[in-house]
Amino acid sequence: MVALKVQGRYITEAVLAEIRRLREEHPEWPRFRLSVALAERWGWRNEAGRLKDMAARTLLSKLAARGLIELPPLMGSNRRKSPREVPLALEEPSIAGTLASIEPVRLVLVDSLPLRRRAARLLEQFHYRGFSGAVGENVQYLAHDALGREVAVMVFGAAAWKLATRDQFIGWSVSQREARLGRIANQQRFLILPWVRVPHLASHLLAQATRRLSQDWRHRYGHPIWLVESFVEKDRFKSTTYKAAGWIHLGETTGRTRQDRHHQIQVPIKTVWVKALHGRFRQLFLAHDTPGDSP
Repeated sequence: MVALKVQGRYITEAVLAEIRRLREEHPEWPRFRLSVALAERWGWRNEAGRLKDMAARTLLSKLAARGLIELPPLMGSNRRKSPREVPLALEEPSIAGTLASIEPVRLVLVDSLPLRRRAARLLEQFHYRGFSGAVGENVQYLAHDALGREVAVMVFGAAAWKLATRDQFIGWSVSQREARLGRIANQQRFLILPWVRVPHLASHLLAQATRRLSQDWRHRYGHPIWLVESFVEKDRFKSTTYKAAGWIHLGETTGRTRQDRHHQIQVPIKTVWVKALHGRFRQLFLAHDTPGDSP
C-alpha cells in the first residue's frame, strides 16, 4: 500500500494495523475515546500543547469512508432531542438605533461548552447557511451590547486549502502554502441577529475581531494568525461591511467546488476578501524557514 496523506499525516499499513489493533483490544470504546488514544500515542498536539483529538477523529472518519478501517457506530443517533434543539423564538423587543446608542459593544470569546452551544444554536436557526459545528482550529465570538444583549455571532476557522486569487495575492509556492496555511483564518460565519437593526454595527464588529483574533488564536493554539479571508455571496450581499472595515477585495470564486471534477456542480459565486493582521504578512508567508509561534 502506498502511504496516504490524511490530515497532514502519512498513513501506512503499519498505522492502519495499529488502529485496527486498538479497535480489537477495546471494542467498547466510542469514537472519541479511540481518537484520544491515537492522539496520545502519536504525541499529536498543537503548538499550545493541546491534544489534537478532533483532528484524529476526522482522520479516522476519512479512513473509514475509504473502507480502510471500521469504526464504532456514532453515538446518540437515537437520542431524544435536547431542550437546546427547540427552535428559538425571535427576541423582543428589537434592538434598533445608532451604534452609539448601544455602545460599548464587546466581543465575548466562546470558550466554554455552554457558550459554544449558544453560538451554535443561534447560527443553526438564524444563519442562512445554518451551522453544524466547527471542525479543527477555530475561534468564535458572541457580541453583546451595553445592556448585555446578544447582537451577533462570529466564527473563524480553517482557511481554504486552495484559492487562486488569495494564493496569487500572497505569491507563495505550493510548499510554502502547505507549511503556512495554518497562519490564515477563514471567517466561516458572521451573523447579525435578525432582530438587530443598527447601522455600522457589522463593520464595527469586524474591526474589533481582527484586532484581537491573532492573540486569541495564539492563546488557544500556540501560534498567531497573519491573514484573514472571507467569502461573500455576490448575489446576496453587497460587501459594504468589508469595504468599511478596510478589507481588500481580491476577486471572485469560480462557482465550482473542489469536488467538481467534471465542471458540472454549480455553487453561488462569492467575492473574496482578505484582511492582513501583520504588517509583514507576505514576507512571513514567503520565508524559507519553518514558521514558529512568532512574530
